[in-house]
Amino acid sequence: METIDYRGLESLIFRLRETSGFDFSGYTRPSLMRRARLHLVKRAVSLSELMTDIHRNEVAAYDLVQDLTVNYSEMFRDPDFFALLKSEVLSYFESCATFRIWVAGCASGEEAFSLSILLRESGLIDKSIIYATDLNKKILASAREGVFSLARARNFSENYLKAGGNYSLSDYYQVSYGKAIMHHELRKKIIFSHHDLVGDGVFNEFQLICCRNVMIYFTLEQRKKVLELLYESLSMYGYLCLGKRESLSYSGLEEKFRIISIPLNIYQKIL
Repeated sequence: METIDYRGLESLIFRLRETSGFDFSGYTRPSLMRRARLHLVKRAVSLSELMTDIHRNEVAAYDLVQDLTVNYSEMFRDPDFFALLKSEVLSYFESCATFRIWVAGCASGEEAFSLSILLRESGLIDKSIIYATDLNKKILASAREGVFSLARARNFSENYLKAGGNYSLSDYYQVSYGKAIMHHELRKKIIFSHHDLVGDGVFNEFQLICCRNVMIYFTLEQRKKVLELLYESLSMYGYLCLGKRESLSYSGLEEKFRIISIPLNIYQKIL
């Protein structure tokens, strides 16, 4: 079976942008290459056949987009991040009548539900609304259900306790047919919607933005553009949270933020 090289990958990126409007030109090539090869194997087609399919068939283009995006997440990932958020950041919102949080690149919703639990335990859930967005519409549909395998939920419990959770994670879900279903109180505070960090613009103003472990898949130039979008979406003195392997370095925005934590890449907008 025909495989794909970097020249073929560039052609695929161009064809996908031309036919569907999804632009992956700002994504790092090694990650895209791995996922494109897996997609070809899964569909048992050659690159030339795939190029024809996505030109003629909207569903084929949509399926490719879903496989090219990264969807891994877990609840309370990096427990030290959530512990610091609880101890040093959330107190800022106690005087707010309402506030908005954006989880950009939310995948299947684990981080959004983690934040919802954190807000509940901090007495802030009734003041807040969480917008959780992703490029992948299929994974968003799953996130809205708030359903996880019981095995995964049990694994999440260790993270929750390390993050300083006050109770047991099982207090926040009910078990049905071997699945963990997040309580309605948590789900109703989260709005899951489609948003492309590369192609879409500002859609609201937020007091806290979490975009963690997303930009490691972008080129440096694309990271700058996305960080500018996040900056414009953030209210004055709002907080921006990036992943441990991400930072504001080389973004041109360094002086517009106060550093809250260097290891955890948490910043506060000051200009």
